[in-house]
Amino acid sequence: MSTLVMRNQARQLLHNKFVVVLGGSVQRSMYKDLVLLLQTDQCLTLSQLKSKGEFSFKQDVLVEGGRLGPMTNGTEYREVRQYRSDHHLVRFYFLTRVYSPYMESILEDFRQGLKPDILVVSSCVWDITRYGPECLGQYKENLHKFFGQIKTIVYHDCLILWALALPLSKRINGGFLVPEVSHLAPTLCYDIIAANFYSCRLAEAYGLDVLDLHFHFRFRLQHRMADGVHWDGLAHRRISGLLLHHAADAWGVDLYDPPSPAGGVALQRCSMVRHQQRNRSDQFELVPPNSATDPHMWFPSQPPLCWQQDAAAAGVEVLHSPFPVQPRPPPGPRFPADGRRRLAGQNSLLPDNPWPRQQVYVGVRKPFSQMDFSAGDCFRFCPHSQANDPRVRRGRGRRTNFRTHPYPPMSGRWAADKRTPYSGDTSRLDSAWTEW
Repeated sequence: MSTLVMRNQARQLLHNKFVVVLGGSVQRSMYKDLVLLLQTDQCLTLSQLKSKGEFSFKQDVLVEGGRLGPMTNGTEYREVRQYRSDHHLVRFYFLTRVYSPYMESILEDFRQGLKPDILVVSSCVWDITRYGPECLGQYKENLHKFFGQIKTIVYHDCLILWALALPLSKRINGGFLVPEVSHLAPTLCYDIIAANFYSCRLAEAYGLDVLDLHFHFRFRLQHRMADGVHWDGLAHRRISGLLLHHAADAWGVDLYDPPSPAGGVALQRCSMVRHQQRNRSDQFELVPPNSATDPHMWFPSQPPLCWQQDAAAAGVEVLHSPFPVQPRPPPGPRFPADGRRRLAGQNSLLPDNPWPRQQVYVGVRKPFSQMDFSAGDCFRFCPHSQANDPRVRRGRGRRTNFRTHPYPPMSGRWAADKRTPYSGDTSRLDSAWTEW
């Protein structure tokens, strides 16, 4: 799926929408890329990615913190930015913990003031590195508190998107990794995976949407910066595309509609019929090549009633089937009671429509298909066994990647006589063992 989103598409999709981004320095770059995408199709430069706490970026305003206060790498650092135009409002809050007194003040702002339409949240790296040896347990408790609070504050139609942390390098030079916790750097990339797994399952349990950025960028490490934490402008443009595509799918909006004229309205929602027809896969043929001449093929002249009602409610014209309609043939000789002989090999229980339905092939990675809850309020993971997997790669003429037999190979006369049972005379056995 292409994630390329242009300026006009982003402006129409976020028309009269209030977007809030909560997170650390990586999420600040995500906010900057959204602000830049609403104005131009260019990507962020290196200097724009490295800048921190500036007074203005692309006509936005520094509301709180940043250069208005102390510029530190501590957990007390604050930064609030906001971009506002005639029809767009984007705000960013810098977080060092997913739930804290500062987060409670942010939630109070949402409760008393304007509520967001899209809320993008991500907080992981600071939580599991800067708050002592018990930070992992506290992180799990804070996730429960935040997910439970945010669902009661925002509107029910607000799109809450929990973004998982991006892959980290084993060599990290980020500002959050102070010398006191530098010993965590070699194993932090694995701790991130465990924290992502827990937060993802918990967010799904609370009914939130999850965007697995770790999965999308696990093979795009060439876009990661030299510090091992941050990412370049191309990566952040792809992240913006993933965010907007997720929002479009949640709202039932087709991003690739023809652009509206100047001064027109935003992208309109399409009915389920039109959405399915425009987003179906092109790998499968919905109709066999000889459907026009096959007397056993039959297609309805009109879509089902539920589709017609859906299209009428959305104000979209119902698209009729473009395929030729053939009358349903009379039933063939299927039962012995009709007095006619069935053909040899004929199936007596043929379906009304012999053409199979469109098949959907699951991708290589099924998210959490082998992960499930277990007793004791914890998670259970069933790893895939590769011992008998035919997809395991084995070298030609070389040893396989796992041992197939616990004993050494046999050759010579011992190999030839191994099928002959021997009695008390072991001289042949001793001589064969000496030769081997």
